[in-house]
Order: sequence, then C-alpha cells, then structure tokens
Amino acid sequence: MGTKKETSHKITNVFWITLAITLVFVTIGILTPTGLASVTANIQNFITTTFGWYYLIFVSVLVIFCFYLIISPIGSIKLGKAGEKPKYSTISWFGMLFSAGMGVGLVFWGATEPLSHYAISSPEAEPGTNQALMDAFRFSFFHWGIHAWAIYAFVGLTLAYFQFRQDKPGLISATLDPLLGRFMKPSVRVTIDVIAVFATIVGVATTLGFGATQINGGLSFLFDIPVSFKIQIIIIAVVTVLFLTSAMSGLGRGMKWLSNTNMVLAVLLMIIVIIVGPTLLTLNMMTDATGAYMQNFIGMSFRTSPVDAAGREWINSWTIFYWAWFISWSPFVGIFIARVSKGRRIREFLAGVILLPTLLSVVWFAVFGTASTSVQRAGFDLTQLKTEEVLFGTFNHMPLGSLLSIIAIFLIGVFFITSADSATYVLGMQTMNGVMNPANRVKFIWGIIQSLIASILLFSGGLEGLQNMLIIVALPFSFIMLLMMISLSIALRKERRDLGLYIKPKSLRKPNS
Repeated sequence: MGTKKETSHKITNVFWITLAITLVFVTIGILTPTGLASVTANIQNFITTTFGWYYLIFVSVLVIFCFYLIISPIGSIKLGKAGEKPKYSTISWFGMLFSAGMGVGLVFWGATEPLSHYAISSPEAEPGTNQALMDAFRFSFFHWGIHAWAIYAFVGLTLAYFQFRQDKPGLISATLDPLLGRFMKPSVRVTIDVIAVFATIVGVATTLGFGATQINGGLSFLFDIPVSFKIQIIIIAVVTVLFLTSAMSGLGRGMKWLSNTNMVLAVLLMIIVIIVGPTLLTLNMMTDATGAYMQNFIGMSFRTSPVDAAGREWINSWTIFYWAWFISWSPFVGIFIARVSKGRRIREFLAGVILLPTLLSVVWFAVFGTASTSVQRAGFDLTQLKTEEVLFGTFNHMPLGSLLSIIAIFLIGVFFITSADSATYVLGMQTMNGVMNPANRVKFIWGIIQSLIASILLFSGGLEGLQNMLIIVALPFSFIMLLMMISLSIALRKERRDLGLYIKPKSLRKPNS
C-alpha cells in the first residue's frame, strides 16, 4: 500500500512533456511574436472556416446528450458511493464552479460584447439599428448560455462519474477505459493528458495576461495610472502571491472563501448598476431577449450562413471562436467542477452546472449590456475605447461611476485569483496521476510557471499567438470528447441495467432489456 501511495504522488511524464512543449511555444512567442501570431492565426482561420459546421453540430450534440441525462432515469445515479453527501453547500458549490468557469470572461465581455454586436458588427442587422440592439442581447445570451455550460458540464460529469463512481484516477485518459480498454497504451494515455494539460496552461496564462490588462485599464480610468507593461507585471505579481497563498490553504478554505466573495461582489455590482442605470429598460431588454433566445435557440445553434460571406465571417469570429475557446477550457473547468461535485446526483449536477450559470449570465449581460448600449445611444462613443476599457468607460457616464469601477476592479482581481488558484490545483492533479490532493510544491511550480508565461508574453507581444494556439488545441480535444461521450454512454448503460433504472413498468419491458 505504501508503494502505491508513493507512486500516485510522483510527478508523471505528463508534467515534463507538457512543460517542454509550453516552453517551446513561449520561446517562439518571445523571439518572433508577430510570426507566431501570424502562423497560428492562419491555422485558426483554416480550422474555423473548414470545421465550423462540425463545431456547431458537436456542441449541439453535447447539449442534447446532457439534457437527455437530466430527464432520463440515469440522472438519479450519484457521483459517488451510496450514502455519500456533497462536501460543499449548494451556494459555495455554485460559487466555485462559476468562478472557475466564467468569472473573468463575464466581467471582460459583459458590457463589451452587446456593444460590439450593436454598434460595430451586428450578426444579422445593420449596426446601430433597433434590430441590431435586440440581436446583440440574443446572441450574447446564446454565446454565454446553455451551449457554453453544457461543454463544461459534460467534461465535469464524465470525470466525476469515473473518478467517484468507478474509482478511476482523475485523468481525462481514464475516462476512455470502457471504450478503448486494452488499446489504451501508456503512450496514448500520456498524449491525451498532455493535450488536456497544455490547453489548461495556455488558457490560464492568456487569461492572466488579459486580466492584468483589464485591471490596468480600470486603474488608468480611475487614477490616471499609465497603461504599461511595468504596471501589468506588478498586478500579476500581486495576484500570484494571493492565488498561491490560497492554493496552499486548500479548496476547503481559500478557494471556498474567495468564491463566496466573488458571488457577493458580483451580485452587489449588478444590483447597483440596475438601480443607478436604466432600470426599466434593463428589465424589459432582459425579458424580451430571453424570449428571443429561447425562440431562436435551434436556429442559432446550427447557423452557418453558407451563402453569406459577411455573415459567415461574423460566425467564425464569434460563435465558432467561443465554442472552440470553451472546448479548450473544458479540461481545466471540467476537472475542477468534478472535484467539488462529489456526492451530487447526475441530474442535480447537470441542472446546476448548466441552468444556474446560464440564468446568471443572462441577467449579467442584460444589466451591463443595457448600460453600455444606452451610453452609446446617448451620444458617447464607447467603440473608440479598448476592449478592456469599455466597462469602465460605461461607468464613467453613470451615477456612482467611481464606486462601480472600484468594485469592478476588486471583482476582476478576485475572479483572477480564483481562476489561477483552481488552475494550479487542476495542473497539479493532472501531472500527479490524478490524485485528489496534489502536493503543494507542484501547485506552487505551476503557479509560478503560469505567471511567468503571462508576463513574458505581455512583454514580447506574443500573447495573441498563444491565444490562437488555445483555439487550435480545441480541435483534437473535441475528438477526445467524442470518445469520452461514447465511453460514458457505455458505462452508464451498463450501470442502468445493473441498477434496474427504467422508465417503463416491468410489464412493458422486453425480455432481457
């Protein structure tokens, strides 16, 4: 038993291989940032153009699969052993999965995306028109709603089921055993896990970089602090110290406390903006756009604009980009939400992970999108601002603008910390053979590496190239997800038979069904 424990807590080859691959791309980003961005952008454009139809169908299949499990008798299966109860309260659980999954992205795009769809590049209407305004919210809800969370929920469910129900290691490769079994050679397992870890490293490093620029933008708006690499490095350094401190304290203390703080700050910010902003318009916009989102759900899910070049370019730039982005983030988010969801039933897990964050995303975009587009419609051109400055530019034209900006900066900072904190845990887990509690030294190493990558690429201008790499990695990982779906279906079908979970009464069942 001692040997097994010692082996499971060793740093695996996945650590060294992924680290080497990451360093290669970072070095290229330093030496030729323009070249890396150009080459990866071309590959990304080829993928989004050629495989756009595939992404749309694939993500829609994930949505159907998840909702089938919710309504099927399989949904009653517990992600754990009989009698096990969830470790975290529902509020803390929701706060942690939301902070890891969407936090920084919502703050970054909450005011910006509806404004862009309305005033810069509308999905279907003429920019600046009333129809463009309505479409802006419908598509913002679509991009940050059910489809996005179904991607995360599927990966999280698959990992949680095999880890807590089947006693498998918490690794992506372990979820494929029912399908591939004896064909899963060590080299295949390592390759699968390397893809997952690389996607996590790149995703978090780019988020650290973009988060630092947004905090810098907010400080510039508030206190005239210059937007510079030096300031962004200081921001990353402070955040690194904070998230490493949290990571060392464990999920039950640091991460739980930070996630609860996140939710309080986010709700507080929303309530203030609703009160001081265009309240009635916000509520009407949210209601109308929610109906439009539901009414056009299937059409938007499969929209490719095959004979409209401009429409297709918009889909590639937004919808396909987002689906690829969420797929590439799914190993990180999925592993983390699986870890904090032990003891919950499949139905409860999927409904919680998909529906609750979707509801909050809808409210969030309605509140901040209405605020930014209202400022734009009042004659103040926010489209001239940088992406990371739009939120603060919006607050600048609202009552209590300085207070709102200060709360937003704190919110971004805490979301920043929780994303990096959860990433260090996931990276440690994935490079120590899927152990539930990876060693602090490994989490510390990954935390430092993430921050160094973000800092170096901010300095060299290579952050965009690494971001493109993240989208490129999404394609091979989507194939892995397809195999995971088949593997999970095989395992659940077997367990359904073993437990006798059927919808039909016994008298209507076929023999041996």
